[in-house]
Amino acid sequence: MFFLALGTHFGKVYLLDVQGNVTQKFEISSVKINQISLDEGGEHVGICSEDGKVQVFGLYTREGFHEHFDCPVKVVALHPQFSRSNNKQFVTGGNKLLLYERNWLNRWKMVTLHEGEGTITKVKWRANLIAWSNAVGVKIYDISTKQRITNVLRDNTSLRPDMYPCSLCWKDSATLIIGWGTSVKICAVKERDPTELRDLPSRYVEIVSAFDTEFYICGLAPLADQLVVLYYVKENEEEIRARPRLDIVQPLPEVCEEISSDALTVRHFQQNECRDYCLEHSEGEPLFYIISPKDIVVAKERDQDDHIDWLLDKKKYEEALMAAEISFKNIKRHDKIGMAYINHLVEKGDYDAAARKCQKVLGKNMELWENEVYRFKTIGQLKAISQYLPRGDLRLRPAIYEMILHEFLKSDFEGFAMLIREWPGELYNNMTIVQAVNDHLKKDPANHTLLTTLAELYTYDQRYDKALEIYLRLRHKDVYQLIHKHNLFSSIEDKIVLLMDFDKEKAVDMLLDNEDKISYLHKLFKRDHHKGQKYHERQISLYAEYDRPNLLPFLRESTHCPLEKALEICQQRNFVEETVFLLSRMGNCRRALQMVMEELGDVDKAIEFAKDQDDAELWEDLISYSIDKPPFITGLLNNIGTHVDPILLICHIKEGMEIPNLRDSLVKILQDYNLQILLREGCKKILVADSLSLLKKIMKLVSRLITMMQFCNICSSKRRGPGSGILEMKK
Repeated sequence: MFFLALGTHFGKVYLLDVQGNVTQKFEISSVKINQISLDEGGEHVGICSEDGKVQVFGLYTREGFHEHFDCPVKVVALHPQFSRSNNKQFVTGGNKLLLYERNWLNRWKMVTLHEGEGTITKVKWRANLIAWSNAVGVKIYDISTKQRITNVLRDNTSLRPDMYPCSLCWKDSATLIIGWGTSVKICAVKERDPTELRDLPSRYVEIVSAFDTEFYICGLAPLADQLVVLYYVKENEEEIRARPRLDIVQPLPEVCEEISSDALTVRHFQQNECRDYCLEHSEGEPLFYIISPKDIVVAKERDQDDHIDWLLDKKKYEEALMAAEISFKNIKRHDKIGMAYINHLVEKGDYDAAARKCQKVLGKNMELWENEVYRFKTIGQLKAISQYLPRGDLRLRPAIYEMILHEFLKSDFEGFAMLIREWPGELYNNMTIVQAVNDHLKKDPANHTLLTTLAELYTYDQRYDKALEIYLRLRHKDVYQLIHKHNLFSSIEDKIVLLMDFDKEKAVDMLLDNEDKISYLHKLFKRDHHKGQKYHERQISLYAEYDRPNLLPFLRESTHCPLEKALEICQQRNFVEETVFLLSRMGNCRRALQMVMEELGDVDKAIEFAKDQDDAELWEDLISYSIDKPPFITGLLNNIGTHVDPILLICHIKEGMEIPNLRDSLVKILQDYNLQILLREGCKKILVADSLSLLKKIMKLVSRLITMMQFCNICSSKRRGPGSGILEMKK
């Protein structure tokens, strides 16, 4: 249980709970109480006063040490484990530092630990280490080894130690923090290497951090790796006193970083001096007590609620919401913060942001949703909240959605259409909205947006015939999807031309996928070259007129189209490639080759044509036509080597004619010739080897036959008797 022990200038000691309520009162002296010390268990208390009285007793027994000295006793400190130890140790300080210890006879033994340097003003005991201060500096005594292990001198000797007293606190059992004037030192007590002991103490002190501050230090307390510092502040050289400050700083080796700073309001701070303030802290609990002549201020680490309150004060609602979400205990508070945030955004005029926050804040509370919708209607901002309304399993009343749709229908047809597409049709009464759209179409019958939306509404209502009628009227892309999805082929028998004119590819795909109802010639031909052969003559004209890229493939694959009719159509339109194909197919290859050379002027196609026909006369015609055209000659030289003797071409070339890339062409001819020779030699070797192999097989076979015949003659002679075989041979 935590409590406070508070001494007054009139010799009384009060025990207070953490709310400041008095639980006990002790009459100790008639003068000022200088120091109160409690052990860690809060079971024993030590008290000293200005009139020299020292009392150490149990809060529940009042048995203990009572002594009256002839000089003021400034400090007292109980052993932290006083209640549990057998020898019951404590120290007092005035002009001496005295250690009291109860012996086995239950008597108190006194030992002087230090004297001769003036009044001892502060003492702190932690584990086996006692730290105290006087006007010279700070000492540390190891009670386990009975050795004084350090003396940390005071830095700024110009400051009166009685006006700017030393502040001491232990961070842990081996770290002492010293504050004096504007100076802070953090001292680490360490074990000395046994090899270095000699006559030195077994421990030594290392100053791990030392820095100066801008204000005078009244008290120190550890907070994890940071420090809580209570400051006394003078605003100017005229000694005008300001409110004390409570800062959190991060100590570094030679400086400190300020983490936070708060100015404290205490009564009569203008009259207080540095020595009038002190800072105490409760170990094991992040509570800090700022003590002044008229007030005690309790400080604690800010928790999530404090942080949220601060964010709300700063109107940082977004961060406050996030903080409330992180803290499970603030789930209920989250809704209040959320509503405050929405109200703030509405007041600021940021309606879209306010509406967006409704999704997160209102959640599944349909009553709150409807309230917000009507509020947005009142301020004329229904459009802002429309896109964030619930539309899943949890829904508002249909009237809410209809109210918003009517609002859009008044002034924003595009927004209305968007909501119809995004909202499920079950959110509202469909026929009510259809009637409203029809009323608007009476004023604007050609409005494309309203007509499209009306078709969508008819589709939701399964009135597909009306939707199809509108889509066809608008030439809308969704007409094909509607026909497929709802099998509306019986409704489009008289609309085929309109569908083809609108989007031929989609129409054809649709019709072919349902050819048992309606078919399409081109894809029908692709599926079966013989199906629909009676339409092939008509297809020639259709391809020539509307789809030339598919004409030549059709002419190549069809065996039913009339060639004369096709040739006439292609010649009328000057379709050279198609005409060349038809002429070659009809046997007029020389005319076809002539068109390739004259009309197309493409030597590669001419050579390819001659290769396909494999006709010597065509090659002669090609050579004759090309002989006065150097580019053609180059093409022939590069390609005819494997089909025609190149000498035939070379002999016809006029002397002095410049032929592009002649050298490369001749090299290619020679390479082709060498390749032919190699191929012939290879074939010859293969032929000879195969012939020899076959001859060997034949000889083997003949040899076997002769052997078999001899065997048969011997057998026959045996059957006929002796000498019959010789007679047979003579015959």
